[in-house]
Amino acid sequence: MESLTNAIQAVPLNHYIILSALIFSIGVMGVLLRRNAIVIFMSVELMLNSVNLLLTAFSVYRGDAAGQVFVFFIMALAAAEVAVGLAIIVMIYRNTNSIDINVLNRLKW
Repeated sequence: MESLTNAIQAVPLNHYIILSALIFSIGVMGVLLRRNAIVIFMSVELMLNSVNLLLTAFSVYRGDAAGQVFVFFIMALAAAEVAVGLAIIVMIYRNTNSIDINVLNRLKW
């Protein structure tokens, strides 16, 4: 375990921040630009994983386990989000025969 910590600390913290920002921006662009509900949920998962990466990196660099505890809570939240989100997508598909977000306007009336 000590060698893993040393290996993680060998990479500068700036690289983790840049990688996490890049993954988060890809997720934001996926949410804003795509119309497929499954792709939007995958983009939200990308954003949550980038936050997990950043929390873990800060936790290792500070030598504090609090960030890793938050990662477990975020993973539980992501699992619940996937379960509820996929159930909603299945119900929308049953009603509209499409998972396109623009088709959801028909559900208003």
